Amino acid sequence: MTTPWSSQEFSFDGPGGYGDHDVRVTFTHGSGRVVRRPAFWDGGTTWRVRFASPGLTGPWSWSVEGATGGGTFVVDAGAGEGVFAEHGFWRLQGRHLVHADGTPAFLVADTPWALPWRATVDQVEVYAADRAAKGFNAVLLMSVQPDMDARGPEDRSLDEGFGVAFDDLPEGRLTRLRPDYFQHLDALVEVLVRHGLVPVWQPVFQGFGWKGLRAAGAVVPPEEYARYCRYLVARYGAHPAVWLVGADRSGDEPQVLAGGLEVHASDDYAHPTGLHYSPFASGAEHQDADWLDFQWCQTGHLGDHVPERVAHLYRNLPEKAVANGEPSYENTRRTGFAGGWWQGHEAWTNFCAGATMGVVYGAGSLWQWQLHPDERGQSPWFSAPGAGWREALEFEGSRYPGVLNRVLHGLPFTGARPDWSRTANPRNVFVPGTFLLSYCHDGGDLRLFQPEGVPRTYRVVDPRTGEVLQRGELGADHTVRDPGGAPRVVVFCDDVTGSAIA
Repeated sequence: MTTPWSSQEFSFDGPGGYGDHDVRVTFTHGSGRVVRRPAFWDGGTTWRVRFASPGLTGPWSWSVEGATGGGTFVVDAGAGEGVFAEHGFWRLQGRHLVHADGTPAFLVADTPWALPWRATVDQVEVYAADRAAKGFNAVLLMSVQPDMDARGPEDRSLDEGFGVAFDDLPEGRLTRLRPDYFQHLDALVEVLVRHGLVPVWQPVFQGFGWKGLRAAGAVVPPEEYARYCRYLVARYGAHPAVWLVGADRSGDEPQVLAGGLEVHASDDYAHPTGLHYSPFASGAEHQDADWLDFQWCQTGHLGDHVPERVAHLYRNLPEKAVANGEPSYENTRRTGFAGGWWQGHEAWTNFCAGATMGVVYGAGSLWQWQLHPDERGQSPWFSAPGAGWREALEFEGSRYPGVLNRVLHGLPFTGARPDWSRTANPRNVFVPGTFLLSYCHDGGDLRLFQPEGVPRTYRVVDPRTGEVLQRGELGADHTVRDPGGAPRVVVFCDDVTGSAIA
């Protein structure tokens, strides 16, 4: 049965080879609504197109533009499984994620960057179950191994092994595509999406890459980069997705502009599209571009909390959604580095500084999908001592970012902005008349200096677990009492029906 927002696939014959063929397919609903999708080459003369009905039931027809091929089908009213089947794909509403039907959303992303070209299906089943259980709902992915000078066996079970997406990537080109690589990637994506993890697609890294061996993203011809972006939209855009067209550099590379424009032109679902900067970038490239929905800073891997980088992006105009796309990775270089509650504090401080789109977590040995603790060829600077990817799943800090999403779920936080004027605590986000959240890193009494517009009903929550510790209403002294000595979140909201803190 086909239901709204569920991906389905149609095949037809076409010109052989991955090249300059721009094949488009038009889907038309009985109401007259049209969705235009790019098709993708999948080997030989086989072309495929993937489509998800944008919330509409009833009859659809499809036709290949300028060629033979097409048909009709019916989308049924039955509900699919998961939040995206119920509410639709993500989009950005100002600085905030919402689903297609307007339901608020909040991104909690992990960074298994190398999963597409190092992981097996069985491994991803283990990984996805763990991350979904901890409250993650997105994963940052390098869609291809990006280093032009990386060498290793084409075997995911062997040290330094990786799958090859383009035979000519070592030459700085993207013309000789390998369909078998993407067929394997399809199986990995199916596992991720089934567990509610949205792929955040980075086409070809511009910055460090895997081992720092000349990443191709700033080298390949911009037109080839754009064509590959269109291929990703075609192959994966009928699933929940986020497009990260630039990564780990300044954002002014010509490939980034070419990719952003192509995604904007090819993606009728308007999945969120944005940039991820290096720690040294100014963070304002393409700020006024129609295709740019979000800007993500990176605070590097020195173990510092730097929420002012988020605040810096937040001040850019015109307004775009922001987040810290790469904080320090847990246990990188030494056990305990950026470890445990460091990651929870990082998430909450970034959120209160303006990262209202979401938060991101990372772990040493996991991001590069290190096969085992002693795998050859892995940088000690980015590895976690005594850990491969599987051990890194268990790092304590991975428990905490997802709690933020659980606390926010069902609360009216869309439109929340950083606020320093309501309370004596400097970390607040505020929706006048509806919602105030205050993160107190060491708990203690919380006094409101300007109670106007603040709901009177409050909940005191342990941000490490999501447990509600106290419920009450503000008294005449406008103070919430807490003994202190542990992190606390105070949520002021009069209607918490359906939320985790009701």
